[in-house]
Amino acid sequence: MISKDKILQSLNDLPSKASIDDVIDRMLLLEKIEIGLQQSEAGNTIPLAEAKKRHSKWLKSK
Repeated sequence: MISKDKILQSLNDLPSKASIDDVIDRMLLLEKIEIGLQQSEAGNTIPLAEAKKRHSKWLKSK
């Protein structure tokens, strides 16, 4: 769950003429980041090599 302080800081960082869509997009992004951080802390991650294998059709090899 996102803390109220993080939400308020994020809203303060938006331009003064931000649309409701901008606000919703920002809140969804914050929530997804928070979920990802919680998953990482819980050890629910995969090695980089496995991630590259799973997403190889979207990644270009150099």
